[in-house]
Amino acid sequence: MIIVVTGMVGVDKKSYLEKVCEFAGAEGNEVLLCNVGDMMYAEAPDIAAGKILDISMKRLSSLRRSVFKDIIAQAQTAPNLIVNTHATFRWRHGLFPAVDFDQMRQLDSDMYICLIDGVIALHTRLLAEHAVEHSLKDLIVWREEEIIGTQMLCKGIDESIAFYCLARGAEEATIETFYGLVFADQIKRAYLSFPMTAVGDMQTVRDEIDKFRRLMKQSFICFDPGDLEESFLPQYARQAAEKGLDFVEATAVGRKIRLDLDEVRQIEGDINSQIYARDFMLIDQSDMIISLIPTLPDGRAAISSGVERELQHAHEAAKEVYVIWTAEQTPSVFVTQTATKVFGNVADAVDFFKKRVSVKK
Repeated sequence: MIIVVTGMVGVDKKSYLEKVCEFAGAEGNEVLLCNVGDMMYAEAPDIAAGKILDISMKRLSSLRRSVFKDIIAQAQTAPNLIVNTHATFRWRHGLFPAVDFDQMRQLDSDMYICLIDGVIALHTRLLAEHAVEHSLKDLIVWREEEIIGTQMLCKGIDESIAFYCLARGAEEATIETFYGLVFADQIKRAYLSFPMTAVGDMQTVRDEIDKFRRLMKQSFICFDPGDLEESFLPQYARQAAEKGLDFVEATAVGRKIRLDLDEVRQIEGDINSQIYARDFMLIDQSDMIISLIPTLPDGRAAISSGVERELQHAHEAAKEVYVIWTAEQTPSVFVTQTATKVFGNVADAVDFFKKRVSVKK
């Protein structure tokens, strides 16, 4: 298998992919990791760390092509190969491609994965590890450019090549997801749907949702919107403004950080539009949707407009649609008429999935 992995600066793909390779090795699948950036620096020792994008475009292109030539040669003998690269760069030269189509055709990869992360995590890493000037708006734009750039690259090479967008989230879970996409194609891919923002302050409900997420990942390769959670940021911004603060406090990658209030306000629309588009894309790259509708403390069903729209999108895309409806009230026809099957609790769903639908026929 040859897998091309892209992702913007700040995702920290290298350390993540090293762990993927370790996990794959422990499962009996040897994987060679080629980090394009490291290989370019090794081939040009005169370039200081962090300065490679400052060289002329002509030299940058020549250096990149030389490195990809070596990677293409290694791909002929490696049992499995991951190429860690970018699809695009945005620097003083403006926005420009990070790969060449002719060499990507020669590489003849089996899969493209665009690795993404939340804007807070990206911002935190860039402040700590990179001298890259940026705003939160920049990060939102760069992330979207990298996703679209990778998707266009993949489909431009060969429409039949698999493309996935994967949030790195909690590494322990998503590394197994990455491995499953590459080495366990017989296991079905599921998009997990559940309320998020509306139950943010309800710890019991959130605990129920977290348990559901863990259980589903035992049976399926899961795309989990909870692995990239930033929908709370606009709400945090409003709460900060009410307190007279000019900053928003948030935690990511184990660190507490302060974000400029005006910057957070500026990206509210972008966050909402990207969540809408990204969640639909994750549904499209899945075989099914599994939606948990938990019960609120007052007994009502915690079904949000976002969850309803996801269920409808999955139904219209001819996906299998499974709903776990735990409330006593009867679900509406907009749920029952689009669902493949409705369960009354998570345990019944787990039992059903283990017996019938977790593996492709």
